[in-house]
Amino acid sequence: MSADNEQDFAAAFNGGNAGWARAMDLRFLVATPDEVIVEWTVAEQHLQPYGIVHGGVHCGVVETVCSIGAGVAARARGHKGSVVGLENHTSFIRAVRAGTTLRARAVPVTRGRTTHVWEAKITDADDRLVAQGSVRLLCVTEGTMPGPAGT
Repeated sequence: MSADNEQDFAAAFNGGNAGWARAMDLRFLVATPDEVIVEWTVAEQHLQPYGIVHGGVHCGVVETVCSIGAGVAARARGHKGSVVGLENHTSFIRAVRAGTTLRARAVPVTRGRTTHVWEAKITDADDRLVAQGSVRLLCVTEGTMPGPAGT
């Protein structure tokens, strides 16, 4: 629960966990307007050919936790649409192999009316930095997203 006693949506995201987050076996621990925390244990689906976590996994996790945070925060402020990522800048700090449990934590940098910036850090069980990144997101009006969901 956040400092503002906002509702935590982690259980809802775990219950409805689909698509990429499910394929990566992400477990949501916290999902509030002030922070999002996920955890996962590195397995075969996370690895590149050299046996370490693929950089795309780190990018995807950063995108996921930042997007969920921005979406929850925008809804808490009365936004009736969704959020979409505009930029993702992720840096890879430490190589990680299968069997390692990782945790990603995202917090807001700014939460504007139309754009948000969130930053995330991925750490291992010893609290060593593995990757970090930031995502800039756009709050879009309901019904303006391209494709079937926005039509």
